[in-house]
Parts: sequence; C-alpha cells; structure tokens
Amino acid sequence: MKPIPALLFALLGIALLTCVSFFMSAGEPWLAALSGLAAFLAIGFGFAFKARVRRKGNS
Repeated sequence: MKPIPALLFALLGIALLTCVSFFMSAGEPWLAALSGLAAFLAIGFGFAFKARVRRKGNS
C-alpha cells in the first residue's frame, strides 16, 4: 500500500476515535456511538482497501 493513502486512513481513524473520547467526556452518548461506528467503518474500509491494492499488485 502506498504511504499516502495509508497515512490518510490512519489519521482518519485517529480523528474519529478522538471524537469518540470527546463526545464521551461531553456527555453525548449518541454522538460517541455514531463516531465509534464511523471509526469502525473507516478502519475496516482501510483494511479492505489495503487488501484490494495488494491483490491488484500481485495479479
């Protein structure tokens, strides 16, 4: 995987997990749960993207 997309996926995951902690401390459980779900999906999409790039590179 090229470094730029990997860095962007990592930064997106960190930003969303930071939002989770902020919303938890602010007492907003729905926003924390929504941010957690978004973080889970973003990290999962990053893994899927990485697998797709590796599979395409091997072909």
